[in-house]
Amino acid sequence: MTQALDDTRRIAEAMRNEIGKAIVGQAETVEHLLIALVAQGHVLLEGAPGTAKTFLAQCFAASAGLEFGRIQFTPDLLPGDILGSNLFNFQTSQFTLTRGPIFRELLLADEINRTPPKTQAALLEAMQERRVTLDGQTHPLSDRFMVVATQNPIESQGVYPLPEAQLDRFMFKLLVPYPSAEEEAAIVRRFGERSGPPRPADFGIATVTDAAAIEAAQIAVKSVTLSDEVIGYTVALIRATRESRDIASGASPRAAVVLANAARARAALHGRDYVLPDDVKALAVSVLRHRLSLSPAAEIEGREVEDFVATLVEQTEAPK
Repeated sequence: MTQALDDTRRIAEAMRNEIGKAIVGQAETVEHLLIALVAQGHVLLEGAPGTAKTFLAQCFAASAGLEFGRIQFTPDLLPGDILGSNLFNFQTSQFTLTRGPIFRELLLADEINRTPPKTQAALLEAMQERRVTLDGQTHPLSDRFMVVATQNPIESQGVYPLPEAQLDRFMFKLLVPYPSAEEEAAIVRRFGERSGPPRPADFGIATVTDAAAIEAAQIAVKSVTLSDEVIGYTVALIRATRESRDIASGASPRAAVVLANAARARAALHGRDYVLPDDVKALAVSVLRHRLSLSPAAEIEGREVEDFVATLVEQTEAPK
């Protein structure tokens, strides 16, 4: 199994290098995308327009050899526009499945909060069980199926906040910041002489892995040891979110499972067959920020969920 973990680490490094040909910075976001891929999770990206969220997803899919699909979420989008439908064929007198864009390996749900909750809910079964049910028939999705959703934190008009059930399906919620001055200068140098939207192929991004290798990496992650001490630490951290007066709604047991699985994936990407408390600490904010809600008093004070999670990580005793 050591060989499988070494292969997983090499695949991750190769993908980082390929993505780096086009994407400036965003190392932490890329790391979380890699973790989600091998842990079979989904990612919600929140950032202002123009921070390369869509292009990053395209480059990530290209380097991993994942079939890419994109849905532009709008207020008039219907569930059938995502899932597809059974259409009657008059020549054969039978219904034929017309597959929607969800039948891809990496689905970019662009501006997911611009569509009503009924349409957002069309993703729930696919994200949780990797299958789609149409007219009573179940259609499986790939084990590599992954949703990368984006949303704009600035706009408040014409948007529909994601319900808790939808948010809970995402392994991570990542905040995509503006680049530093040095990174922004590098972006202008790299893209300033080009016209039209960028494409991964323009930067020579190559596919450095395949379906078999990704599935082997997903299996390797499951072999990573999660000690009783680290399990106890993870559970204590999750339970602490329910005991804080500043948090109105704490994290569920599912959050503990997600955090543990993500920590195992992080360990695998670093070539380890065991989880360290530092793996849990490194991922706690991105796993929990969208699963917690602040108390009214904390909101009035203008406090942030991320600050509470960071405080809980400091206060919860970690195993030596």
